[in-house]
Amino acid sequence: MKKELKSKKFKFIPVNKPLITKEDIKYLNKSISKGWISSEGPEVKKFENNFSNFIGHKYSVAVSSGTAALEIAVKSLGLKKGDEIIIPNFTIISNAIAVFKENLNIKLIDCNIKDWNMDIAKIKKKITKKTKAIIATHIYNFPLRVDILKKICDKKKIILIEDAAEAIGQKLNNRLCGSFGDISIFSFYANKQITTGEGGMITTNNKKLFDRSKSLRNLCFGKKDRFNHEDIGWNYRMTNLQASLGVSQLKRIKSIVSKRHEVGKKYFEKLKNNKNIYMPEGSRIYAKNIYWVIAIVITNKDLKIDAKQLMKKLLNYGIQTRPFFWPMHKQSVFRKKNKISISGNYKNSEYISKYGLYLPSSLDIKSNQIKFVCDKLNSILK
Repeated sequence: MKKELKSKKFKFIPVNKPLITKEDIKYLNKSISKGWISSEGPEVKKFENNFSNFIGHKYSVAVSSGTAALEIAVKSLGLKKGDEIIIPNFTIISNAIAVFKENLNIKLIDCNIKDWNMDIAKIKKKITKKTKAIIATHIYNFPLRVDILKKICDKKKIILIEDAAEAIGQKLNNRLCGSFGDISIFSFYANKQITTGEGGMITTNNKKLFDRSKSLRNLCFGKKDRFNHEDIGWNYRMTNLQASLGVSQLKRIKSIVSKRHEVGKKYFEKLKNNKNIYMPEGSRIYAKNIYWVIAIVITNKDLKIDAKQLMKKLLNYGIQTRPFFWPMHKQSVFRKKNKISISGNYKNSEYISKYGLYLPSSLDIKSNQIKFVCDKLNSILK
């Protein structure tokens, strides 16, 4: 009988690490050898064109991060003080910052408890005449039903900003996430489906939003006199070096998504019988679980253990984890500035932020590492 796996078998299992192939390095070396390492260079445009073809939008603008993409997307709309944007309460803070920077009003929507995306029924109730846009963020596993939300937005003449940072390559009813938005954003941070280290992309079919986004990305240089700036923009440019990595990685997006499914399935099979946790299933009628992260929520309060305590216990075995997002209505920075209305019930966001975490999910994680993680998790939460 084989000896049981012990913690010293794996000194450390990271929550995520990027998979950089020899082909990726080849593309990077090509840019370095030609001196194309700043934002000037052919790979940026190539990456933008390839990404447009992939998503199905006419225009793409490569930027320095997903956060930069959100900020540009919001500012490009040209909204006025007093206008409001609806955003998820359970999300990364970048959503709120992008709206906050433009002095617009923010309305928060609690998530549903089964896939942690915004509750569309609650969105409908919070739409007013002042609602000019909705940031529709796909969270962790299953996509937000933006197919339904887009119809609501079109009827109400509300702009849909689709945040597909976590959903690159995921399909909703056989259509790629990120293709539904009037303007959509993506992230290429190191833990995303494809990475450029840091980086992001804006896509749209709207020429006006495209031109505005390009200008905002590049300090709003003047059209006639370059250094006579037409507006306040940013240096949010992507480098040619980053873009070369993106070009290489995008070529294998299908295999990357397939590998995500494979990793998620292995975890689900080993954790599905643990009645003390909830982990979303592998597929639903409208979509497959992208398994951007292997996310779980502790459901049995009688265990008297929350996510922070569980994370500490797992780290004792060399297993790195990450907590769920902290809800926007509880963010100290916004409460101090009194910039977000915190009225309402956000019980789902509050619960999962306290009891949710995600497990190691690198693309090259080994089956015996997954088994080790699940064995330790099941032994703690029994």
